[in-house]
Amino acid sequence: MSAREAVAGRSAALSAQLRLSERLFSSREDRVMLARIDEGLERVETGILEQVAFHDQVADVRSRYLLAAGGKRVRPLLTLLTAQLGDGVTDDVVTAAQAVEILHVGSLYHDDVMDEASERRGVPSAQQVWGNSVAILTGDLLFARASKLIAGIEGHGNVLAQAEVFERLVLGQLHETVGPQPEQDPVDHYLQVLEDKTGALIAAAAEWGASYANAPVEYRAPLSTFGRRIGVAFQLIDDVLDLAPDEAHTGKHPGTDLKAGVPTLPLLLLRRRAATVVDDRALLARIDALTAEDGDEAVLEVVARLRAHPVTAETREEALRWASSAKAALDALPSGTVRRALIRFADLLVDRSA
Repeated sequence: MSAREAVAGRSAALSAQLRLSERLFSSREDRVMLARIDEGLERVETGILEQVAFHDQVADVRSRYLLAAGGKRVRPLLTLLTAQLGDGVTDDVVTAAQAVEILHVGSLYHDDVMDEASERRGVPSAQQVWGNSVAILTGDLLFARASKLIAGIEGHGNVLAQAEVFERLVLGQLHETVGPQPEQDPVDHYLQVLEDKTGALIAAAAEWGASYANAPVEYRAPLSTFGRRIGVAFQLIDDVLDLAPDEAHTGKHPGTDLKAGVPTLPLLLLRRRAATVVDDRALLARIDALTAEDGDEAVLEVVARLRAHPVTAETREEALRWASSAKAALDALPSGTVRRALIRFADLLVDRSA
């Protein structure tokens, strides 16, 4: 299979993730829209590969590392979809979709250093291969390339918009690293971190599609709100998936976050309950005692106990509340295929743990 065929196959699979062809795009006009989105995804995927290619071999190998490992490209798909509220998949929209994905991948290099993650997308994390300094610098390099792409789009206040997104990403990571202040509720602090670290970039993907396609300006705020809220729901479902027993279905090894000591909502809710419930205190002590040397059997035993605990169901319910709130923001958009597709987008994100 040629590189072009691989890109085309991947882009077609991306729209299939939302089942966009199942009854949603039923009219001839809608099917034309779907074809344009698929074509746009192919252009985005090809463009991303071109944008992270460097003549410098040191930079080239490292910048392509996580992109080559895969990824769902959810953010570019969202950008191309919301662009249908305006002029559709223009050159500016394709560029913005490339930039938002490169920003996302750059943030992963940084996240894995901060979280001391050993694996990303089924391969050793970048800092495991080259060390922390190289991973951080590679993330910076990708941020620079994304900024260059956005700066090349004329108008729209694009440089300011990109800077605001980057600021929120950094603030989210800073607040996560420092932790809640004494007067802050840890759960509220965690949800704000998710809005900044995950929601801000998904919000940008949704808003930029409409903005760079010259859609009515009144659509931008609802799309941004939708993106922020569905981003939180997306991450909360990831918290649930960390406790799921079926790695083949979820793509996550059970207990990865738990073993690494990463704060997730089930764990934060358990800490809150442990202040008054003796059994919860015992489970929390067992979780806190986990170390990197613990084998799979010990980790899976703790994962099973936490998965069956009410805090995990509460986390999924919280995710559903954020998703419902995200969909409510779409009421400001015109009824039609794009709005229905965005609602499906939200539903499928939270259905991952069903």
